[in-house]
Amino acid sequence: MRILNPFRAGLFAGLGVLIAIAIGAAVTSLSQVLTYVGAALFIALGLDPVITWLERRKFPRWASIIIVLVAFMGLITGLVFALIPVVAEQVNKAAGAIPRLFDSEFLTAVTDWLSANFAWLNINEVIGQLEKWLIELDYGQIAGGVLNIGIGIVTGITGTLIIFILTIYFTASTRSLKQALYRMVPASKRAVFIELAEEISTSVGRFVIGQGTLGLLNGVLTGLFLGLLFPLFGLPVDYWALLAFLALIGSLIPLVGTLTAGILNTLLVLLFNGPASAIAVGIYYLIYMQVEAYVVSPRIMSSAVKVPGAVVVIAALAGGTLLGLLGALVAIPVAAAIILIINKVVVPKQQAS
Repeated sequence: MRILNPFRAGLFAGLGVLIAIAIGAAVTSLSQVLTYVGAALFIALGLDPVITWLERRKFPRWASIIIVLVAFMGLITGLVFALIPVVAEQVNKAAGAIPRLFDSEFLTAVTDWLSANFAWLNINEVIGQLEKWLIELDYGQIAGGVLNIGIGIVTGITGTLIIFILTIYFTASTRSLKQALYRMVPASKRAVFIELAEEISTSVGRFVIGQGTLGLLNGVLTGLFLGLLFPLFGLPVDYWALLAFLALIGSLIPLVGTLTAGILNTLLVLLFNGPASAIAVGIYYLIYMQVEAYVVSPRIMSSAVKVPGAVVVIAALAGGTLLGLLGALVAIPVAAAIILIINKVVVPKQQAS
């Protein structure tokens, strides 16, 4: 239709802008739901290679799905009931120990060192202002913050249950969902699309399950070294279960997660156990990150799509900014899928033209 009236053209343009704004607002409102769907989909893709492996061993698909789902739910439930009570207890102890740090010999030594080397900082005045701020603190606001934290915990539990339910559905119906998607592609391009889609799903699934394996490995090794081995050599590490949990969660995000968790854990050990234990923990993480980067990760992730370090950082930051921790976890498999599409579609098309 040819538009000759300028008013009509402006009206149509304005309606287009309003529709675009409405779509953007709808997507923003549904961002949390879309994140749950994306997380469940990527978990299902991560479980699919295991189901396929069982099918190759002559297991029926329904039996393979049940075995994998039961094993996955059992692993998650075991981790929750084994770690969460210990982590919660140690978080409470750590929170109770923080006020005592203001009167500890370690803090006094740090204060004296700062006063001697950075006189312009006037550290005693800074500590005095901090104490004054604590005295004048609005405890009603703190209560509101605690309430918000409680609401956030309930929301997180609800989101976890939603992800589990969606994971069960996606895992059980992965094949039918793929077939429905393939039927929407024109027949002339269907074979190429199916080949690319299967490669993407397999590679991203291996990426997800490989990253989960790395996270579990980091958490277990951190618990063993910090909770068992270091104390045998006179290097006690308090709250080791909390640190192992942080290492596990951090390692789910490639590259930046392991580094961030290592720095955070080292600083926490420095705060609660002093320099000797902190140096030992820092050395452990330096060695572990080298072993993971050059030995463990190449073996586990050899069959998954390779994601450059810069892309990992950008994807993690973008996903974390938009949708929090869950967004950072989902963003990296998305980046892996985009890289695979570029390598398989865009680059060959550019070379052919």
